[in-house]
Amino acid sequence: MFDIISRYQDELLTAFWMTVKITALSAVGALVLGTLVAAMRVSPVPVARWVGTAYVNIFRNTPLTLILVFCSVGLYSSLKLNLGATAVDQINFRWAIIGLSVYTGAFVCESLRAGVNTVHMGQSEAGRSLGLTFTQNLRLIVLPQAFRAVIAPLGSVLIALTKNSTVASAISVAEAAYLMNEMIENEAAIVTVGAIFMIGFVILTLPTGLLFGYLAKRWEVAR
Repeated sequence: MFDIISRYQDELLTAFWMTVKITALSAVGALVLGTLVAAMRVSPVPVARWVGTAYVNIFRNTPLTLILVFCSVGLYSSLKLNLGATAVDQINFRWAIIGLSVYTGAFVCESLRAGVNTVHMGQSEAGRSLGLTFTQNLRLIVLPQAFRAVIAPLGSVLIALTKNSTVASAISVAEAAYLMNEMIENEAAIVTVGAIFMIGFVILTLPTGLLFGYLAKRWEVAR
C-alpha cells in the first residue's frame, strides 16, 4: 500500500483537493438554493409552494449521474453553455458544482423545512403582530431557530455530498474517483487501491460528522 501511495502521492493530493473544492463550493450553492426553496415551500403564496414542491420532488427522485450528464452533454455539448470557461476541464468542473448544488439543494430544503416545523407557531404569530412581513419573520425569527434545530441533519447531507462528489468522474472531472479508476487500470492491486481511497474518504468525512455532532449539542434549541 505504501509503495502505491508513494508513487501516486502528488496525484492523490491533487485528486482529493479537487474533491474538497467540489464539496465546499457545492455545499455553499446547495445551502443557498435549499434555503430559498424551503422558504418557497412554507410561503403563503400557493404558486411558490407548488414550485418548491415540484423542485424537491423532481430533483430528489432523479439520479445524480443523470443530472450531471445532462449538464455536461445537454447544456454544454448541445447548447454550448460554457459558463465563462474555455478549458474543457474547467467547464466540466463548473457544471459538476451546479449539478451537485441543484441535487443536494433538494435535501437541504427538506432538512430546513423540518427545522421550520419545530419552531412554535406562537413565535411566528408574535412576529406578525409586530408588523413583520413574511420575509422578515422568516429571516429574523424562524430560520435562525430552524438552522440550529437541523445542524445534525445538515451535517449528514454534507457527508453525503462529499461521497456524491465521486459521481463527477462521470463527466471527466479529475477528482478522487476518477484517479481511482486510473490506478485500478494501472495497478494489479484492486483491493489495495480501494482501501487507499476508502481511508481517504473516511479522513474527509469523519471530522465533518464529529464537528456537526458537537455543534448540534452546543447550539441545540431547548424546547
